[in-house]
Order: sequence, then C-alpha cells, then structure tokens
Amino acid sequence: MTVLELAKRYIATRINVRRTTKNSYVTVINYLKTEDMGAVQIEDVRVSDAKLWLIYLQQEKGKSYSTINSIKSVLKPAFQMAIDDDILIKNPFAFPLSDVIINDVHSREALTVKQMNRFLEFIENDEHYSKYYEGMYILFHTGLRISEFCGLTVKDISFKEHTIHVTHQLRYIGNTGFYIEKTKTKSGLRDIPMTPDVEDCFRNILEKRTIRKPEPTVDGRKGFLFFDSRGNIMCHTNWERYFRNAVGKYNRTHKVHLPPITPHICRHTYCTLMAESGMNPKILQYLMGHANITVTLNVYTHVNYSNVKKEVKRITKTKQP
Repeated sequence: MTVLELAKRYIATRINVRRTTKNSYVTVINYLKTEDMGAVQIEDVRVSDAKLWLIYLQQEKGKSYSTINSIKSVLKPAFQMAIDDDILIKNPFAFPLSDVIINDVHSREALTVKQMNRFLEFIENDEHYSKYYEGMYILFHTGLRISEFCGLTVKDISFKEHTIHVTHQLRYIGNTGFYIEKTKTKSGLRDIPMTPDVEDCFRNILEKRTIRKPEPTVDGRKGFLFFDSRGNIMCHTNWERYFRNAVGKYNRTHKVHLPPITPHICRHTYCTLMAESGMNPKILQYLMGHANITVTLNVYTHVNYSNVKKEVKRITKTKQP
C-alpha cells in the first residue's frame, strides 16, 4: 500500500465530517498525487523521511505552516490506522510539527479600544464604507463568528427578547456555493443578549434591507440580512474584503496606521476586551460559543504590564478598610 492509498483508505472511514473538512481532504489527496511521497510504500516511510519531506515542503515548495499541518493531520491518523490494523508497528508522522518546521502563522492581535473606535468612526463617516458600519459595529460588539453573522436571518433577531439567536452558520465553498451548517460546536448554539447600541444597528439594517425577487433561499432558509450590489447574499469573503479595503483607505489618509483587521480580529477584540473588563470566564465562554474553557482562558493570558498594574491596583483597593 502506498501513502496515497493509505490516505484514501483513511478518508473513506471519515463519513460524518463537515463539508469544509471534506474539501480539505480533497486538497490533500490531490497534492499527494503530485508528490513522490504519495507513491512510497507505507512500510518504507521512516520518521526521518517524514520530517525531511515536511521541511522540503516548506523550504523548497514554499508551502505555509497551515497547509503542511493540514497534510500531516491526514497522514498521522492514517498511519495510526495502519498500526491499529496490525500492518505497521510505528507511526512516522507522530511528532509535533512545530519541532520540525517554522511556524509562520502570525498570532492574532486584538485591537485596543482606541484603535477600534478610531476605525469605526472612520467607517461611519466615510462616503463609501458607511453602508457597512452597522455590520462592522455588530461584529466588534457581539463576538459572533463571521459565518454565524452572515447566516443571521430576520427570525434570528428578537427585539422583544433583545436577543440574537445563534442556531447555524452560512458557509460558502467555490465549487459548492452557499450551504447551511450547524454551529462549529454544540456550544455554538446560544442566545446573545443585545445591548441597545447593537439593537439600533440591527434596526437600521432591517430598515435599509433590500432584496431581489424571488428572495434567495439556502437549504430552506431565507430572510438573510445582507446582500451585495448584485443581490447576492454576503458571505465571509465579502466582509473580509470590505475590512481589508477600508483599513487600506484609512492608512492612506492617516499618519497613525491601523493593523490589519478581519472579522476574526473583531471577534478576538471583543473577547479580549470582555476579559480585560473582568467578565466571568464561564460567561465569556458561553458568549463566544467556545466548547472548551481553555480556548477562552487563553485570552486571559494575553496580558501586558499595564493590565497587571490595573488589576493589582483594583484588588488593593478592594482590600482597603
């Protein structure tokens, strides 16, 4: 059995996976078809072979850390399957990737309150980008994933309960189109309280909402909130482009530049600011839809001396008679 054949066999056992994962599997298989490693017999692959191949992918082929990690995330369990089937006795891909190649994935940095407000003020007053102001404001002030945000429908916004009901995601893949998917985890199913300012943004969105006839429907759902100039439902790629271009325009007209901003930076900023405000970690975990408290607590570790100084001062005050 070759490495390619083993990978195909492993993927054939993975039937209950999301469409995005299936798409990733296709990419890995297509890549293995072009690589010499794909044709190697599995019993001939040594640990050093695996390591040197991954180093080659990064240094010679220019593949990113995340791409190589996707390849390894298929091959490691595939070889483990061969071990479980008593075909092999050792897994050549059972090593930490970060021990072998350079992690070129840049950590996401949250914006400061000052940066966020500067950006939103610019958007609100810009002749072109002001039409995206409410959407960007909501992303900064709710912590919604961009796929959850794009999937919101009129029925998901309850002004009576002052609540956003998060029940699904809107996904888009080039060769598939739009489709509805469950939330990322079961914890993603949640109700997010709307503050008055967020509620006002949704009211403005609904007032300005124009749709083509017949109204676009995805997997039986309709009533989506955002449409582009051609009447198509907006997805993550639209908002990523709006943020990127808006930051570019801001930096061309201001001496003090803003860092790159993406929808996920908005989410990370919300989480960080809530943590810095002293919000209970379990409450923040719920609002973010994190399945594991560790993911939420990682935000609390992103502190600097200023954060430490403020916290010590706050605790000292509470202990004073």
